[in-house]
Amino acid sequence: MPIIPQNLNDRQLEAATAGDGPLLITAGAGSGKTKTLTQRLAFLLEKGVPAEQIVAITFTNKAAEEIKRRVYPEIKSRGLPFLGTFHSLGAKILRQEPSFGRTRGYVIFDDDDSSRLVKNIIKSLDLDKERFPGASFVGKISKIKSELLQPEDLGDDLALKIFEKYEAGLAEENAFDFDDLIEKTVRLFRESPDVLREYRRRFRHILVDEYQDINQSQYELVRLLASEHRNLSVVGDDCQSIYSFRGSDFRNFLNFEKDWPEAKIVTLDQNYRSTKNIIAAAGGVIGHNTLQRPKNLWTENPEGDLVHVFGAYNAEDEAEWLSEKIIGLGNYENTAVLFRTNAQSRPIEQYFIYNQIPYQIYGGLKFYERKEIKDIVACLRYGFNPKDSISRERIETSFNRKPAAELVERLPEMAVSLSPAELIGFVLQTTDYPVFLATKFKNSEERMENIGELVNFAAGSNSLEELLEKVSLFQATDEMKATGERPGVKMMTIHLSKGLEFQNVFVCGANEGILPHQRSLVSQDELEEERRLMYVAMTRAKEKLFLSFFSFPSRFLYEIPPELVEFDGIKPETDEDTIYLD
Repeated sequence: MPIIPQNLNDRQLEAATAGDGPLLITAGAGSGKTKTLTQRLAFLLEKGVPAEQIVAITFTNKAAEEIKRRVYPEIKSRGLPFLGTFHSLGAKILRQEPSFGRTRGYVIFDDDDSSRLVKNIIKSLDLDKERFPGASFVGKISKIKSELLQPEDLGDDLALKIFEKYEAGLAEENAFDFDDLIEKTVRLFRESPDVLREYRRRFRHILVDEYQDINQSQYELVRLLASEHRNLSVVGDDCQSIYSFRGSDFRNFLNFEKDWPEAKIVTLDQNYRSTKNIIAAAGGVIGHNTLQRPKNLWTENPEGDLVHVFGAYNAEDEAEWLSEKIIGLGNYENTAVLFRTNAQSRPIEQYFIYNQIPYQIYGGLKFYERKEIKDIVACLRYGFNPKDSISRERIETSFNRKPAAELVERLPEMAVSLSPAELIGFVLQTTDYPVFLATKFKNSEERMENIGELVNFAAGSNSLEELLEKVSLFQATDEMKATGERPGVKMMTIHLSKGLEFQNVFVCGANEGILPHQRSLVSQDELEEERRLMYVAMTRAKEKLFLSFFSFPSRFLYEIPPELVEFDGIKPETDEDTIYLD
């Protein structure tokens, strides 16, 4: 007789102990999703399902380790099932079934390896790398594989030729790229029925975490493995689907009953994380989305504080207010600052340093450590001081030879006649830096946003000397703070915050054009994803939630029921100079 999972509410227990067949667990924010999935895994093992017949798929190794940590004490005597990511499952299968001209000892190409291979192909075809940037072809190849498209869908003969040479190059090097680990596994199953039959026999129960985030190739892999025995348990929340930019399609989650008509549906709608006011405020926002699976998130937690909303004249004033509030709270370790884009961190970092607030940037470099910022600042420093050999060396190694030579020749002269912001414009124009970034990086748009923030900062300086002094002092102080041992405020993008929780959460830059991002305003689907992003940000907060904006407030702020909001006012523009550092 299987042991009944303990410490679960009625809905969690229903999901954890469901019988065979398809199961969809719709798990609202903070509703105990990981706990329920872990207990279902333990229940299947207690019921007598052999460990080697269970596959539990997560999206990150961290999530797999968390589930393993929770479930291992309960099932260690029965052995561990496969617990890992889609990619690790595909890698395991491709090693066991050598195919596509590779041996069991194949290597896995990371993004840098793939970029190098594509650049070599472009060079071998004698193509202009500025007209035909390698990064764009890498993106097209990834899209073909992750969406299970045909190479002909690339749309032009040159892209098709590069794709074919890229595939031949991978095979020659006995390598698969990251997308291959899933796409080639799907192809193997489609082309080799006997192999598919064997893996269906081996894997009798499939569990998938974060099902709302799967892309087409991941969806097809799951469908192929589970379509015979139909023991598929998936968990997720369509309201937290925020990764369409990397190919995920939450319609796979919404259409689960169409794919599996006999599916059992269990909704986990009790939130254990946040106060009633935070849950109601976030629900008011996400309720404006039209394409979603209805759920009514609720909690037994206290009412809690109202949601604080603050308006500032500009990003500097917003950062100053945010710093003052965080100092007042005093609980740095349990406080997070969330933003839509990495570029927003610059003024916040500046004020944190000035106010001696310890902080940590998650998932990215601090503002002045980012390559594109270091490149531009090197140009500014050399323009101000032509004897700066370190900056000259960076210019000569970071830019193509011809524009680098022009910069070295003309920067000292231009630095005298142009304002700091204009000088940055001269550098961008001379080097055609946006195109330069696009040839090297997939995230070139984000890098240009960082440069845009540097331009905004430069516009507030009266001279190049003043700007460089601010930057140098900031970097020196920042370096000193980084060595401190005090736990600091967590700073990260909203995308990186998914799955985390904090006692106090500040969502900054809740502006129209930032959140929602200006790129999303032309598409209803993209606008609804931005609203889901706002929902994710709000539901990270356990006790206190602060939303701030400058310039034009986000439409999402107006979607919060007014009785749940405490408006802290709008800070007016002042004539005082902004304080950066002593």
